[in-house]
Amino acid sequence: MTQPTPIHGQCHPDFQFMEDAVSRLFSDYGESGAALAVHYQGKPVVDLWAGSRDKANKQAWQRDTFVNVFSVGKAVVATCCLILVQRGQLQLNTPIASIWPEFAQADKENITISQVLSHTSGVSAFQQPIANDTIYNWQAVTAQVAATKAWWTPAGSKQGYSPMIFGWLLGEVIRRVSKAERFNDVVQELICQPLNIEFYFGVPDKRLDALAELGALTVQAPPDEAGSLLDITTAEPNGLSARAFTNPMTLMTGSNSRAWQQNQLPGGNGSTNARSLAVFYQALLDNRLLNEQHQPLLWQCVSRADCDATLNTKLAFSHGFMISDARAVCRFGRGKRGFGHPGAGGSLAFADPDYGVSFAYTTKSLGLSVLLDRRAIYLIDQLYKETVA
Repeated sequence: MTQPTPIHGQCHPDFQFMEDAVSRLFSDYGESGAALAVHYQGKPVVDLWAGSRDKANKQAWQRDTFVNVFSVGKAVVATCCLILVQRGQLQLNTPIASIWPEFAQADKENITISQVLSHTSGVSAFQQPIANDTIYNWQAVTAQVAATKAWWTPAGSKQGYSPMIFGWLLGEVIRRVSKAERFNDVVQELICQPLNIEFYFGVPDKRLDALAELGALTVQAPPDEAGSLLDITTAEPNGLSARAFTNPMTLMTGSNSRAWQQNQLPGGNGSTNARSLAVFYQALLDNRLLNEQHQPLLWQCVSRADCDATLNTKLAFSHGFMISDARAVCRFGRGKRGFGHPGAGGSLAFADPDYGVSFAYTTKSLGLSVLLDRRAIYLIDQLYKETVA
């Protein structure tokens, strides 16, 4: 008989049942290395981790282990933008070309920051072929972003999720407005240092040993109602969805490489731990990053599509965050104002203002869900069923 995977960390007594929920991820869902952190009503109540941090399953996941969370990091990019809006350094309806003149190429001169944040700009994928190593060179890749053509005009007339360009585009705007050498420097200054959390777009040498190695989930579930990432990237090889995720192919194959881990790919290579993400979302609830006037930007709907042009599923966005609907695959808690972001493979972080929940789940075991992975859905269901609701 297989021995249960030891669960490490601590829970508030009222949330002790979440240890069993995490244990079940390993026994029933194919999990091999993960962490879970939850804040409730402003206080940390769950901080758990278990399994291994390497593909060979020989190195234990530690308290300080962190992992690439892919698009979960878009929330950090968006929050940097909103902080600059709050400070008066940016306006949401400002054309990006007024900050970054080269971006006006290919008739993109009227695209605004708000349209990029809400995935309605049309700049969802590169139309021109991109060399594999270009994504690791900030100047080279942002030059390609500036040169590329939008997939539709006028901007704002359609919605299509931007998996990777979102990060470089907004990152370059933020870097220019902040007069910073590197975008990640702004992230550290605006978010990580004030909150005392660990989050990197480009892992420093001193922290590489604590970074988990990514691998495929051993128990892949059938596609859910939002579909499979594999399906949307193979259905039309030269279409928007395929190019958004596979142009260049290193977007699909490079995530365990040092080049991926240590360069800035803000749309998809944020590295962090569940504890830090839970603190981040709690700070958004507590107005530590955004004041009461700007906080509604996190959950107020800016764009909604019955079929997102990239992900081929129903989806709605605020300014940079996915927002809840009734489906389990896109339900950030149980409140009407839930907002957050999943990442490719299964990691997820969100806040539920109506219930006072900040939730973060990080994993090295990559599934194929387009939106919320069934492991995250299970954890959310257990959390709300037992205590929160």
